[in-house]
Amino acid sequence: MPLAHSHRLRRGRCSEPGRCFLLTAVTHERQPLFHDLRSARLVVKQLRQSDQENASRTLAWVLMPDHLHWLIELKGVTLGSLMRRFKSRSAITLRKAGVRHVPIWQPGYHDAALRKEEDVLQAARYIIANPLRAGLVSSVREYPHWDAVWL
Repeated sequence: MPLAHSHRLRRGRCSEPGRCFLLTAVTHERQPLFHDLRSARLVVKQLRQSDQENASRTLAWVLMPDHLHWLIELKGVTLGSLMRRFKSRSAITLRKAGVRHVPIWQPGYHDAALRKEEDVLQAARYIIANPLRAGLVSSVREYPHWDAVWL
């Protein structure tokens, strides 16, 4: 289904290197593809690949069953390029591993630019507590799919 107003999401979006962003990507039809440990770890590997390519510096992330929250410092690419590469590579990797749900990701992504160090820490806390708020675990330590540079 085409998104009639999706172009409006891109208006005003800036890809300033060195700026921190909170990115959110959602699976197609919110399918809980990442309940599966192997699928989740394959996606995490693609997050790390973005850092290795110097496209981003990951500060915190959580991979929920049907979406990803990713706090990054943008490096030498645009947000659009970073997310296209990540979503494409992770989808290809998941399909090679046998995930048959097509497509893997919903089109687009949500981004929020963060302005101050306090905003970055607040966003990291929000990300890390996501499994707790969703009722998936009683302690964030029990959830296997998250990380933050401060730990």
